[in-house]
Amino acid sequence: MKRILIKNAMIINEGRTFPGSVLIEGDKIATVSEGSSVPSLEAEVIDASGKWLLPGCIDDQVHFREPGLTHKADIASESRAAVAGGVTSFMDMPNTKPQTTTLEALDWKFARAAETSRANYSFFFGGTNDNLEAIGRLDRSRVPGLKLFLGSSTGNMLIDNKETLERIFSESGMLIAVHAEKEDIIQRNKAHYVQLYGDDLDISFHSKIRSEEACYACSAEAVALAMKTGARLHILHLSTAKETTLLDGDLPLAEKQITGEVCVHHLWFSDDDYARFGNRIKWNPSIKTAADREALREAVNNNKIDIVATDHAPHLPAEKEGSCLKAASGGPLVQHSLVAMLRMAEQGIFTYEKVVEKMAHRPADLFHIDRRGYIRPGYFADLVLIDPTARWTVSKDNILSKCGWSPFEGYTFHHAVWKTFVNGELAYSDGEVQDNVRGRELRFIV
Repeated sequence: MKRILIKNAMIINEGRTFPGSVLIEGDKIATVSEGSSVPSLEAEVIDASGKWLLPGCIDDQVHFREPGLTHKADIASESRAAVAGGVTSFMDMPNTKPQTTTLEALDWKFARAAETSRANYSFFFGGTNDNLEAIGRLDRSRVPGLKLFLGSSTGNMLIDNKETLERIFSESGMLIAVHAEKEDIIQRNKAHYVQLYGDDLDISFHSKIRSEEACYACSAEAVALAMKTGARLHILHLSTAKETTLLDGDLPLAEKQITGEVCVHHLWFSDDDYARFGNRIKWNPSIKTAADREALREAVNNNKIDIVATDHAPHLPAEKEGSCLKAASGGPLVQHSLVAMLRMAEQGIFTYEKVVEKMAHRPADLFHIDRRGYIRPGYFADLVLIDPTARWTVSKDNILSKCGWSPFEGYTFHHAVWKTFVNGELAYSDGEVQDNVRGRELRFIV
């Protein structure tokens, strides 16, 4: 059995930062040693002096665009970007072509990821107005939960039948992850601003159309329905201060019925940045005010918000052009999410331990992922070594997402991913993705 000894690292894990070493045997962590003592077994040695060792990040919300939208991304390309960014596991969303709303479409994604993904993987199943029977036949150990669009979406994935929605909440018995923006408020706002200013609205109108009211009203309705039915609810990409009032920061995670996620872009940008970045920071939900950003940061720190993720959603540059009514919403983030969070920690917004908690520990716990998200003996060796002294600038030359751009282009980060291990295999090292490495299916304890 192959052994790899990572020695002399500064380990950040389970709320502590300490010097130590980790022995990998095969695909799992064998020992975690604190201080200078190391196992005397024969092993390949990686001297991590001056480096930080973290558990690999688990991103619970990505759009890798396969099948059907592979002109801008695919599982192979985006998983390469993921491991380069220290993300060792991802959960992909169902709004592909075809949508992941049948068991056949779900099985296709698993088979494709087994062939091409450099990171570990799983896939949300999409709920619709008419697929409750298929939901009942899901293997709960293979999928993290159901994804429901309660706001604008394509095709049949906007659930607007209240009876069906209540049945899904009542009968699925699964975690329900929601995109919560209230469609009638969005349409009312859109009509108002079009009437005043015409169709050619610039990006500054995006957060006026997809407003705080649209987000809060839908999130509040979802929480009320979850409380009524006993459903387990997870609210994705929270973007407003007001929504954080729906969440409880005092309950232990294991006791929470309602949990929340925030994405890196809502922690980094505010609507003051629209003038500089334009459509590059157009997301749904929209970037809100600096006060909203501050409240979201505080909610991460006080545990009202449980997970930090990306909503990685690549589009080609040409698709991001036009008015705020025409430009595509979303952008690539998975390669830069961890270094962006570490930069915010360096600025004192978060602690480094909090970054690890929200990007590795809590995703593993919230979704009951089998033996991942921690540096513990017996756990899968999904590990990231960080160089905390690196200075590097994001450019087209080092962007790995297929779309070829990033909202962070031109920004100089103060941390770099040095090496990434996936199931004990070196998946990324010194700027190079090891394309022979393949991730595995995530398994969920039910």
